[in-house]
Amino acid sequence: MYLTLSWRNLWRNKKRTLIAAASVFFAVLTAVMMRSAQLGTYDYLINSTARMFTGHLQLQEKDYWEKRSLDNSFTISPKAVQQVISLPEVSSISPRLEAFALISHGEKTRVGEVIGIDPKQEAAQSGLDHRVISGRYLSTHEQGVLLGKDLAHLLHVQVGDSVVLYGQGYHGQIAAARLPVVGILNLPFPDLNKTLTYLPLSTAQEVFLTGNRLTSLTIVLKSNHQLPAVARWLKEQFGEQYAVMTWEEMMPELKQSIQLDNVSGQIMLLILYMVIAFGVFGTVVMMTTERTREFGVLISVGMKRIRLMVVTLLETIFLSFLGALTGAVFSFPMVWYLSDHPIRFSGEIAKTYEAFGVEPIFAFTTDPTIVLNQALVVLLIALGTAIYPILFVHRLEPVKALHG
Repeated sequence: MYLTLSWRNLWRNKKRTLIAAASVFFAVLTAVMMRSAQLGTYDYLINSTARMFTGHLQLQEKDYWEKRSLDNSFTISPKAVQQVISLPEVSSISPRLEAFALISHGEKTRVGEVIGIDPKQEAAQSGLDHRVISGRYLSTHEQGVLLGKDLAHLLHVQVGDSVVLYGQGYHGQIAAARLPVVGILNLPFPDLNKTLTYLPLSTAQEVFLTGNRLTSLTIVLKSNHQLPAVARWLKEQFGEQYAVMTWEEMMPELKQSIQLDNVSGQIMLLILYMVIAFGVFGTVVMMTTERTREFGVLISVGMKRIRLMVVTLLETIFLSFLGALTGAVFSFPMVWYLSDHPIRFSGEIAKTYEAFGVEPIFAFTTDPTIVLNQALVVLLIALGTAIYPILFVHRLEPVKALHG
C-alpha cells in the first residue's frame, strides 16, 4: 500500500516530480562528465608519454637504472620475448641499447645520448617515423643515424653528411664509428632535440661492442589499468633474472604531478557535491512546502504521522532512483561519444600540449565504474535530503497548515 500510494503521489503533480528528478539527473551527468574528463586526461598523458619515452614497463639488468652503464646490459632469449609479446595486455615491445658518446662533425663536438632501436618496433610503439622532418626514417640493418634537429643545427649537419661517434663501449672498450645522417627529427622536448641520436639496434651493438645485449626491453600496454597485473606477472616470471621497472618508478615527476592534480580534482568534485546537495535539497524543500496543506488535511482526517513519514520517504527514494538511473543511462553514451570524439584545444593551450609531444585534446575515459560511482554518490546525497520532509511532517501543526 505504501509503495503504491507513494508512486501515485509522485505523478499527481508531474511537473513537480520531473523538476525534482531532473535535479538529480543533471547532478549525476555533471559529476560523471567531470570525473571522466579528469581520469581520461590522466590515462591519455600516461599512455602518450609511455609510448614516446619509457613504456609502461621495462625489463632491465638489476643495477642498470642506478648506474646507466653498458656493463649492466643484458641478454634475453627470443622465447622470453615471445612470452612477453604474447600477453593479451601487451600492445607492443621495443628493444633498446642506450649509451652516451661524443658526436662530432668537422670542428663541432657535442655530448649526446645514443639509442639503438629496432626501427619497425619503435615506429609501431612511439611513432618515431612520423617525427622525421628531413631525410628519411631508418631501415633495420643500415649504417646510418637520425639526429634531433637542434643537435644537427649545433653540429652544422644536414642529411647526407657524416658524424663521428666516439665513446666507451662494453667493458671499457673504445667505441668509434663514422656514420651518415639519413634523417633529422623534431622531438617533443627541446632538450631531447639537442642530445638524442638514433641508430639501428644491430648497428649500435656493433659500434659499442655489446654483441646481442640490450639495456632495456620497453613494454607498452593497451591500458595503464593493466599495469599492476602485468608487472606482477613479469616479476613472477623474470624477477630473479631482471629488474622490472614501471613508468611510475622511471618517471616519478609525472606520477607526482598527476597525484597533485588528482587531489585538486577531488576538491573540485567535493565542491560540486556540495552544490548538488544544496540544489537537490532546495528542490525537496520546494516540493514539501507546496504540500503543507495536503499534509495538514491528511493528519486532520486521522492519518498517523509515522505512515505519512514513510510515504514521503518512499517518494524521495523513488525520485532519487529515477534521477540517478536516468542520469547514469544517459551518461554512458555521452562518455563513449566524447571518448571517440575528444574535445580539441586551440591557441596557446594547443601549442603547450604539442610542445610536450602530446596531442592537444581533452580526453574522456569510458571506465563504467566512474558512472556507477558518481551515480551512487549523488543517489546517497539525494536520499539524505529525505530527512527534511520527515522532520517537516513530524513538526507539522495541522491547524496552521490548514490556514496556510
